[in-house]
Amino acid sequence: MRVKTEAKREAIVQVASEVFRELGFEGASMVEIAARVGGSRATLYGYFASKEELFVAVILSVAKSHFDPIFAALAGEVDEDLERALHRFGERFLAVVCSQEVIEAQRAVIAESGRSDIGRLFYEGGPKQGLTELAEFLGLQMHKGRLRLADPTTAANHLLSLLDSETVKPCLLGIQGPLTRKELREATRRAVRVFLGGYASEHDDQ
Repeated sequence: MRVKTEAKREAIVQVASEVFRELGFEGASMVEIAARVGGSRATLYGYFASKEELFVAVILSVAKSHFDPIFAALAGEVDEDLERALHRFGERFLAVVCSQEVIEAQRAVIAESGRSDIGRLFYEGGPKQGLTELAEFLGLQMHKGRLRLADPTTAANHLLSLLDSETVKPCLLGIQGPLTRKELREATRRAVRVFLGGYASEHDDQ
């Protein structure tokens, strides 16, 4: 019985990343990936049950390195000024999700979502976790009296949607090119202002 190792998994993801980038999702095959890894398809399927699962693993491996520090920084600012903390989070978050690499990955996921489980696998492996971490932060702010009491997950969805509306959606549709840091900063400022307008506590004295 072969023993799975994290090093082998990472090697497969790295090679698969190159294959998907060269050939696209449709053009890539598990046969090609296995050949480049230097193993059999059986070994490949021992780590990933399908090409869809491997494709999502490739995307999430890149996203994780960018997003983990952002959410870790947010969690460490639970006692800081709320508006400034949300501004810092928003700018950092948008700088990543609006990058060309992440925009292209999102387009690829959307393109395949109607034909496979890619959308669900991607959401559960990445965005859902980020949403949960943001909701935990906002929930703590509600308990501190800085935000009005509400469902933290709904509030997190609202904040992310406000951040997305002026930035990610136009980039995905190709009607907006790369955004400057100033544009991201201003978009974040407007999103946070609207969010706090709806969720700020009447008793908040910040």
